[in-house]
Amino acid sequence: MPIMSLSIATVSSRSFARLPRALPKPSPAVSTTWTCHRCISSTPPRSVPPTLSRIRAKIRRRGIYTAIGITAFAGASAIGYLDGKHYVKATERAWSVGKCVAVCIYDYRTTLKKLEAVTDDDGMLSRCHTRCAERTYKVLEKNGSIFIKLGQHLAAMGYLLPFEWTTTFVPLQDRCPVSSIESIHKMILDDTGHTIEELFEYFDPVPLGAASLAQVHRARLKDTGQEVAVKMQHPALAEWIPLDMSLTRWAFTNIRYFFPEYPLLWLSDEMEASLPQELDFEWEAHNIQRVREYFKQNFPNLPLVVPNVLWAKRRILCMEFIPGKRLDDLEYLDSNQISRDEVSASLARIFNTMIFGKDAPLHCDPHGGNLAIRKNPNRRKPYNFDIILYDHGLYRDIPQDLRRSYAKLWLAVLDGDMEEMKIHSNAVAGVTDEQFPLFASAITGRDYSVLKKGVTTPRTTEEKDEISTSLTEGLLQQLIQMLNDVPRVILLILKTNDLTRSLDESLQTGRGPERSFLIMAKYCSKAVYEETIEAINRTGGLLRGSNFLTWLGALWHYWRIGFKLRAFETAIYTKGLLGLEL
Repeated sequence: MPIMSLSIATVSSRSFARLPRALPKPSPAVSTTWTCHRCISSTPPRSVPPTLSRIRAKIRRRGIYTAIGITAFAGASAIGYLDGKHYVKATERAWSVGKCVAVCIYDYRTTLKKLEAVTDDDGMLSRCHTRCAERTYKVLEKNGSIFIKLGQHLAAMGYLLPFEWTTTFVPLQDRCPVSSIESIHKMILDDTGHTIEELFEYFDPVPLGAASLAQVHRARLKDTGQEVAVKMQHPALAEWIPLDMSLTRWAFTNIRYFFPEYPLLWLSDEMEASLPQELDFEWEAHNIQRVREYFKQNFPNLPLVVPNVLWAKRRILCMEFIPGKRLDDLEYLDSNQISRDEVSASLARIFNTMIFGKDAPLHCDPHGGNLAIRKNPNRRKPYNFDIILYDHGLYRDIPQDLRRSYAKLWLAVLDGDMEEMKIHSNAVAGVTDEQFPLFASAITGRDYSVLKKGVTTPRTTEEKDEISTSLTEGLLQQLIQMLNDVPRVILLILKTNDLTRSLDESLQTGRGPERSFLIMAKYCSKAVYEETIEAINRTGGLLRGSNFLTWLGALWHYWRIGFKLRAFETAIYTKGLLGLEL
């Protein structure tokens, strides 16, 4: 089940880099102090930036309007719930969100005013972060619904939020609601016209797992006796979605209103774009069928398993039951002689296929809870396992031109060609030269200074420490603005890259990322080779002399990368035979 399907978790706290000293510093007009949670106590005495004064002035002028607006909005938001009890609950939900936003804004304003008079933070800003995070946590947990989903996502946004916020929200990962069995019975009857007893020989009332939008039960079909997993949307979810989406947009609109240098409306934009798909299980069934067919036809030897759909309704999805262990269950892998290296390589092949493969569907939420592994001794070597991919609610199609530009960008990254990287970063995401260092670090998860040397080397402890302390006030503003401007599908691609990178690191192979990058390079070069062939066919074919030379160059580049990968994997296999496996 998904922890969070918003398309903004592009990179984790490991994904930001120390920019080169040559990068122009942001002007005082775009600096703030409240967002940086590590820098305040170490900075020398300084005057308050103009932006800070401007923000406080706005808060003073608008404070009374906010209080009035909260009350008005709480009542107006609840108009659709005029049946007594629902009206009261809707008003309570709206009031709790509005009050939390207003109190947090006021708290930051007061804290910033106090900071004006001191040269040492003395933990004042950190305590403000903690207070505001705890207030917000209580509202998210109390309201439930998509607010739990939002909180789960915010917990993963260490690259954007102070650690006081992200650590406070971590418990929401395990606070997903569980709908009562009575409400499940009623929903099945309403949606299918049949009772649970009519459909299933056995239905476990205790869910296998629960997420913010749905829960899964194990069952056995009455007509065939087949073991199935039944995914069901929380029955009470639909009645609050319209109101909660309005509240979410209202909250981010007010953040932008008081802090215009930090536009975050794209968070609610993506939520509004993604939720309708994730809440339609018939659409998820379509995604499942599509990804099954794509890999069956094009890459049948990859150890990917996607549970088959038996039937689907908008709020109910009945699939074959395929259990497995978590990918990071290292004890299970080792005790069953499943090679961590081969699992890592398989993940790289599966998700690089989705990103760079022609007409491939992209699964946009490959976190640890949506992947499992099981032993399968019947597979052809080097595989003795299956990788099971669950939860197919959030998919995207990458436009072909964008897919190929992204492939060229990664080839430039792997070659350490900074000028080509800048060209293709602009083609992929409209990234300017000033934004390029930040964007380059975001897509690679590496310190910018390492990119010229190559990203295939393991990250050192020093690099990790440098990245974890690299955010400055100006960089944070640049980051938020960049995320606001880039195409939304790029955010999803970056999110997928980061989640798979995290999964790979959790395997603790001890070899570093070289093999994964070589696998990526092979898929990138294949995408570029296919583009070259299409261009040759449009301009006279191979009989044209210049086209023939272009084809030879593209073929050589594709074969060269493939040869390097085969040589690397042969070396791994040989070391294993000789007992030299790391």
